[in-house]
Amino acid sequence: MHELSIAQAILDVATRHADGRRVVKVEVRVGHLRQVVPDSLEFAFSLIAQGTALDGAELEIEHVPAGGRCRECGAESVLKDFPLCCARCGGLDVEVLAGEELLVNALELEEEPLTNERVSHGSHV
Repeated sequence: MHELSIAQAILDVATRHADGRRVVKVEVRVGHLRQVVPDSLEFAFSLIAQGTALDGAELEIEHVPAGGRCRECGAESVLKDFPLCCARCGGLDVEVLAGEELLVNALELEEEPLTNERVSHGSHV
């Protein structure tokens, strides 16, 4: 389940940028080509966030569809299935333009820093 390692990476990025404040919400963009199962990612995130500044934080996942440009006919289209092919001409020589994203897009933080009793800065694996 690669969602666990993705959740850990999200936690690491958010913790670093939270700078000691509690994280209320994490917004992430996940491309279709990353083949992430949203429910599995949310579950893994909730597990590893326990006892950290992200404990109880909402994980908001924006799904980014795969998109590409055909090198044969120049059409841009949503790439729905494998093999990735042009929706206009069916060509297989497609340049991927979207759908490979995996990034923390935004954080919602509390203003006050957390005290040491309320948060653990250790890594969970």
